[in-house]
Amino acid sequence: MTLAPNAPAKTPGLQVRTDPTGKPLAIRHNGQIWLVDPATESHHLPGRDARRTTQREAIARGGEPDGVECWRVHARLGSTTALRIFTLRREPLSNQWGLEDISDGD
Repeated sequence: MTLAPNAPAKTPGLQVRTDPTGKPLAIRHNGQIWLVDPATESHHLPGRDARRTTQREAIARGGEPDGVECWRVHARLGSTTALRIFTLRREPLSNQWGLEDISDGD
């Protein structure tokens, strides 16, 4: 499932549990809890300072402007279910998470 490109930055009902460094460990979405698979690598794309880079420059460098963080994690509902890839966004100062995309984990 891919969400619309103009999806709101905040996704109602979305909760993300993180470790002390901010790495997602579990995702509550649509009443289900998805556990991030520890055997797969999570990808963190830290935001850029908007005063130093434009949005185009930040995205070209693999980040997001305005301090927005992106995480791409592999998660599953249980040990025998298929992996899905979640792309999450977060504004660090607000602790509000948004869901950008969910796709098959191939």
